[in-house]
Amino acid sequence: MSPAEPGPDSYAHPALRFFAATRPAFLSVTVVACLLGTGSAWSDGVAIDPLLALATLAFALCAHAGVNVLNDVHDADADAGNRERIYPYTGGSRFIQNRIIAAPDLEKFGWALFGIVSLAGLLLSFLSGFGLVPIGLVGLFLGWAYSSPPLRLSARGLGELAVAAGWLLIVLGADYVQRGYYDGLALAVGMPFAALVTNLLLVNEFPDWRADAESGKRTLVVRLGRREARWLYLVLSGIAGGWTIAALAAQLIPGACFAALLGLVPSVQAGLVLLRQAEQPQELVPAITGSIVAVLLFGLLLTGGLILGGAG
Repeated sequence: MSPAEPGPDSYAHPALRFFAATRPAFLSVTVVACLLGTGSAWSDGVAIDPLLALATLAFALCAHAGVNVLNDVHDADADAGNRERIYPYTGGSRFIQNRIIAAPDLEKFGWALFGIVSLAGLLLSFLSGFGLVPIGLVGLFLGWAYSSPPLRLSARGLGELAVAAGWLLIVLGADYVQRGYYDGLALAVGMPFAALVTNLLLVNEFPDWRADAESGKRTLVVRLGRREARWLYLVLSGIAGGWTIAALAAQLIPGACFAALLGLVPSVQAGLVLLRQAEQPQELVPAITGSIVAVLLFGLLLTGGLILGGAG
């Protein structure tokens, strides 16, 4: 346990412990995804309902929190043996390992969050359209299957695909809630964002490589090896950039969205760090933080471009 990690006495009230166990700082990615989906609807002239937008955000945040909590429970063994972790980015929340919350209690909390999401999703579907139901069901399934047995997609080299699909669905869902129907613009802006979110997961797998391999968790980094997997990061960054440029050229998104390409700068910088330091876990902090900045900056600039260049 490093001095930076939380301990049993870190939180005075049990409610604070459970809130912190959701890893709230990382929920910002979902906030941006919801903004992006709402901005997509605005760009096409849809009148935005702020209450529905807030409800969508709360629904998505609750789902993301539940996924984080269940992931901590089912990755507890791998996290316990992770000696190369970089807290708070990799190696889990440490709440189980540092005896802050018992694993059974944390699992019950995760399922309670999923239960809240299910009820809230049904209500939101009633208000916005039942086309939201398949988005919500698939999203919850992927969130559960990501780390929960028997599927454990993250241990089968499919976790990265599940994460890409999950955050794409958040963008599609936020757009659908406002429109009441599916639209290709949400897909056009959601795909490059999802690629960058996948990169954030990918770069975090490098410090966890040894612990994951020893525990039988076969992530893409474990399957490909660190030297080969590092190139995948730049491929995903290239997909995000290429998709955005193609969407601009085809006039699928407003020209003002060109500014979003600036968000790829920290992603490329992070990728270059990863190329040099893929086998040196403690040297990857700049790559991890750069990946976080890239996701947030790209998503916010793309949202801004939709708002400024749209018909809303």
